[in-house]
Order: sequence, then structure tokens, then C-alpha cells
Amino acid sequence: MSPTQSATVLAVLGVVVLAAMLAGWRHRVTRSVAVVPELLPAPAADDPALGAALTAPIDATYVSTTRASDWLDRVAAHGLGARSGAVVRVYDAGVLIERTGAPDLYLPAATVRAVGTSAGIAGKVVGHDGLIVLTWQAPGSAGVPGIELTTGLRLRHAADRPLLIEAAGALAGPAPEAHLTRADDLGAGTEGAQ
Repeated sequence: MSPTQSATVLAVLGVVVLAAMLAGWRHRVTRSVAVVPELLPAPAADDPALGAALTAPIDATYVSTTRASDWLDRVAAHGLGARSGAVVRVYDAGVLIERTGAPDLYLPAATVRAVGTSAGIAGKVVGHDGLIVLTWQAPGSAGVPGIELTTGLRLRHAADRPLLIEAAGALAGPAPEAHLTRADDLGAGTEGAQ
């Protein structure tokens, strides 16, 4: 086989692989929309309806959102599967995650179920509780309650971790879960690619 033929074969294989990946992602989005039909619209950070700010803006990386029952089952609908830079703010009324290049995410206080840490979530494994995870209830449809989801955040500054856990944990109730162990079997020190 000549070099030109080899290059052509590799290019065709590359296109086929990319097309299969795109088809798989589209299928995941379709499945996710069936599970999470809609999200609440995110208010602006200066909306008075949010109430008092419980934290200053916290720089983070939004990693992904998964079903709460399966830390590898990424939800792709509504941009929830897109990794992005983010600023997290906790208010009396809920948690606002403003994302760069992706739709913002708003978790009203009544939907927040638990706040804790994890070694990983779909899209990122950092080891030893390096992620903040927020478990929340998605809106339902047609009288059917929504499912519980977990959103993973990697904070830029370690000093912000206890502030976010305390503020968001107060929304979850008097006894928020301090530590989620879904990814503990990955082992401490395991590092994923950025």
C-alpha cells in the first residue's frame, strides 16, 4: 500500500470514528431528555428574588451531571454533559452555577438534597475527595417527580471548599450528608486527565 493510500485509509477511519462518537453523543442526549425533560431557568446573579448571597463568587470547573444513583451515567441533555469554566454562587433561594460557553444551572434550595465530596464523577477522577458534589432533584413532568441528579464541581481554590459545602449544605437541611462515597472505590491518588 502506498503512503497516499495509507493516509486515505486512516483519514476515512478517523471520519468513521468521529461520526460514531457524534451519533453516540446524540443518542445520549435523546435518552437524557427523556429522564430530565427540562430545567428551571437560571436567574441573573443580581436578581433580588435570589435573596442574600451566602458566598462570594467561587471559581470552579463544572465537570458534569450524572444520575445520583450512578456516578458514571452522564446526563447530556440541556448542556449538562458539557464541561466548562464556572462561577458558583449560593443564595438564600438556591445555588447558581454560571457556566462559560454552556447554559447556566440553577438549583433552588428546595431541590438540594445533599452536598459533599467525591473522588470522581463522569468526566473527571481526581482522587481523595477532590470534587464538590451537589445532589439535587430535577424538575418532573406530567405529575411525575423528577429524578435525583448529582453535579460535580472542581473548585479552583481549596480554601473555598468548606465555604461552599457549608453554605450549600445549609440549603439541603439541618443534617447534610458530609461525604458521598460513590467514587471511593477509585482509590485515593488516582488522577484523571483534565
